Amino acid sequence: MNLLFGRSAPLHLRLVIAVVLSAALMFGDRYTDGASAVRTSLNTIVSPLFYFANLPYELFSWGSENLQSRRYLNQENDQLKTQQLLNSERLQQFAFLEQENRKLRALLGSSKVQENKKLVSQVLSVHSNPYSHQVVINKGLLDQVVEGVAVVDEMGIVGQVTQVGSTTSRVLLMTDIMHATPVRILRNNVRTVVEGIGKINQVKLSHVPHSMDIRIGDILYSSGLGGVFPEGYPVATVTKITRDEGQPFAQVFAEPVAQLDRIRLLVLLWQSDEAALND
Repeated sequence: MNLLFGRSAPLHLRLVIAVVLSAALMFGDRYTDGASAVRTSLNTIVSPLFYFANLPYELFSWGSENLQSRRYLNQENDQLKTQQLLNSERLQQFAFLEQENRKLRALLGSSKVQENKKLVSQVLSVHSNPYSHQVVINKGLLDQVVEGVAVVDEMGIVGQVTQVGSTTSRVLLMTDIMHATPVRILRNNVRTVVEGIGKINQVKLSHVPHSMDIRIGDILYSSGLGGVFPEGYPVATVTKITRDEGQPFAQVFAEPVAQLDRIRLLVLLWQSDEAALND
């Protein structure tokens, strides 16, 4: 072997022998099973080296992901702290306004706003088609849910409970063609009714006179009429007004404040037993 690959061996002889050995190895690998077994054994022996060689990359990736996650959590924590501070400031104003409102209602002889019972629920399934917009939630009779309970999310009015089972309930969304919501315009307190038209992102104001003071961008809040939805919850924002004098009423459309196509957690609202007795 030393004579073959040593300095004294001719170069062309070493080349011929190397080619012959390579051809023999390729032939054996192609037409015999022994080469496969040897290759498998070599792969088994060498595989720890691959893991070891890849270890620095894995450690770097792990550290990078941890740093990114920690940075993201820190940013999110700062944002939440800022939002909490702003909410605290708003709550201070609301407490003052609530006290002033209570005094004004006392002077006017109006009844005070009743406290509502609240229950958080989760959407289990969605049933949506052009003729029906409904969701099923994970609360029912065992949670004291009854038909007609108002349903809201963090943005505004969602709909109302129409069917109640032992542990689940069916909620009719405000965009369903069978649903109507009494509202008032925040800007001027004009009252009207919002009806569903089978579109998840659009509702219609019913029987709007041409003379009604309503503008694009007006925010509609629940008026409290009908006794289903408590007063003062956001419902929709006016997006389109068409006044055709040849028609008896103006065509007014609005966009729901609640994002009904992505709701997950909902809040059920209904009057407490004491409030109901007082009514």
